[in-house]
Amino acid sequence: MSFSYAEERPSDSPLIEKVWRVENEQTQAFISLAESLSEIVVAKYEGKLMVAVRGPETKATPAIVPADFECFGIVFKHGTFMPTLLPKNLLNRRDAYLPATNNQSFWLDRSTWEIPTFANADTFVQRLVREGLLAHDPVVASVLQGHAQAYSPRALQYRFLRATGLSQKVIQQIDRAKRAVALLESGKSILDTVDETGYFDQAHLTNSVKRFFGQTPAQILREAPPE
Repeated sequence: MSFSYAEERPSDSPLIEKVWRVENEQTQAFISLAESLSEIVVAKYEGKLMVAVRGPETKATPAIVPADFECFGIVFKHGTFMPTLLPKNLLNRRDAYLPATNNQSFWLDRSTWEIPTFANADTFVQRLVREGLLAHDPVVASVLQGHAQAYSPRALQYRFLRATGLSQKVIQQIDRAKRAVALLESGKSILDTVDETGYFDQAHLTNSVKRFFGQTPAQILREAPPE
């Protein structure tokens, strides 16, 4: 879908994957894509502010964004999570809404917090860490980067489920589908995409991309800009 305004930026924080914001003038239907990362989202609609903690999504689902809606999000890196709001309890849009006291603050862990902004997201995350409300398990990111670990498979599974809400396998499946979609959007052929991303065959690619992104490879290719 296309928003009236959209922007994202990187972060110097080792815990933040990116910070994004969008504005939308008209009601639109869209597909909420699979995502292996958690985030905090601040939204403004009909003059009211909402703060939510969102977990991963394991499949593409239809959704609607209302008119005159604006929001921004702080996306955490793999292994970064809120111990009091574990990702496994927020899976597939079971968002945790943090009660707002007014349009400037909200409640978190029995304290009032100033609502963060797109510009000061990094400072907000630093404060979460200082207060013990944001944790990071470096083993998760290290494993996903291919580094060997001195942990049993069962211990690694526990760490992944606690820090991400997902198994290592599901995260890798979502990330591979993301790479495939990026290749298709660049104009890469379906067979070349199968080869470069390691799917068994075209059917395997189609099933994965359809599950996580709600479209078939052929549909994505049709929407890709010409070379």
